[in-house]
Amino acid sequence: MSVSLSRYSGTAGRYVDGFSCQDAVWARPKLDQSFRCRIFSDPRIHEEVRMSLVIRDKDTIRRMADAAGNFLSALSSEQRTAAEIDFSDETERKNWHYTPVDRQGLMLKKMSAVQADLAHTLLATGLSGAGVHKAKSIIALEPILGEIEGGASKWKRDPERYYVSVFGKPGDDGMWGWRFEGHHVSVNYTIVDGELIGPTPVFFGSNPAQVLHGDLEGVRALKEEEDVARELLASLDGEQKSVAIVSQKAPDDLLTKNVPMLSDELSGEPSGLSVSDMTDAQRRTIQKLIEVYVRRLPDTIAEQELARVRQVGDAEVSFAWAGPESKGEGHYYRVQGATFLAEYDCTQNDANHIHAVWRNPSDDFGDGLLKRHYESAH
Repeated sequence: MSVSLSRYSGTAGRYVDGFSCQDAVWARPKLDQSFRCRIFSDPRIHEEVRMSLVIRDKDTIRRMADAAGNFLSALSSEQRTAAEIDFSDETERKNWHYTPVDRQGLMLKKMSAVQADLAHTLLATGLSGAGVHKAKSIIALEPILGEIEGGASKWKRDPERYYVSVFGKPGDDGMWGWRFEGHHVSVNYTIVDGELIGPTPVFFGSNPAQVLHGDLEGVRALKEEEDVARELLASLDGEQKSVAIVSQKAPDDLLTKNVPMLSDELSGEPSGLSVSDMTDAQRRTIQKLIEVYVRRLPDTIAEQELARVRQVGDAEVSFAWAGPESKGEGHYYRVQGATFLAEYDCTQNDANHIHAVWRNPSDDFGDGLLKRHYESAH
C-alpha cells in the first residue's frame, strides 16, 4: 500500500466473525460482535489479483533449493526420514503452530552443529536481515521464559526445540516447500516450478514482549509491531478513534489463531477505520506498519508482496484496534485487505506477550499458486 491505494474500491467480499463459528476448527465462545473482521473471498477479486501479480523470484528459490538440498544431504538416513515429508501431505503441510508443541520434522536439538548451521542457512534464505535478527531474538527469549516460569509450564523452554521440515523435492521444477517452526516462529514457503513462490503465513511472537530483568533487560524483539501501531492510533482524532476502536476489551489471542486457511466459513460485518478515511500522514503510517510485517521477508519477495498490497483500494483496507489505548494493558489490532492480513495481539502474561502474523487470505501455503498450476496443466 502506498499513500494512495489505487485499484479496488468495491465492497464485494465475505465476512469472518472471529469469535463465532459452526466449524469445530474455529469454535470458540461468542464474545463481542464488534470483533468481526472482514476476510475477502470473492473469487473475482482473488483471481484478478493472482493473475495480475504473483510473486516470482527464481534467484531466491534457487538459493532456497540449494540450502534445502545441502541441509538434507548432511543428514543421516534416520534424520532425513524425519525431515522429509511428502508435498502431497496437505494436512501436515498446513499443520502450523506457534506454541511449543511436538511437530513433524527434524528438531535442532537432534542435529549436529554443522547440520544446525545448515538449517539456519535455509531459514535465512526465507527472511531479510531484519527478519533473521527478529527470529534469533525471539528464540533467545526461550531460556528467559523458562526462568520466569520456574518450570511451571507443561512445556520445556528450549532454544533448540525448533523443527525443520522439507516438503517434496527441492529443485527447479514441480512443487515443494519448507517450514522452520517452533515456539513463536513459523516460516512457511511454497514453491512452484522453480519460479513462483508463496511466503505465508509468517508468524513471529515474543514472550516476554519486553525483558524486565537480566542481561537482556529492556530488549523488545517485536517493538516495531507495537510502536508503529500506537503511532497510528495516537494520530487519529476522536471521530476516527470511535470507528477504529472496535472494543475496549482485547481478545485473548489472535482471532485467526493457527487455522490452516482464512476461509469464508463465518459471517459478520466489517469493522475498523477505512484507509480512505485517513489523512495522508496517517496513510503513510499505516504503510509503515504494513512494511514492518512484510519486511520480515527477503527484499525481492517483500517488494512484490508490497506491490500486491497496492492492488487493493483505500476503501478496502481497514485498521481495527481493541483494548485500552494506554501502554501496559491488553491490546489487539489488525490491518486487512483483500490480499493480506496483519494481525497482532498482546494480552497474555500481563500484556507482555506478543503474537503477530502476516497472512494472505487467498494464497496461504501457496493455495493460489497451486490452483494456478493445476489449472494451467489442464
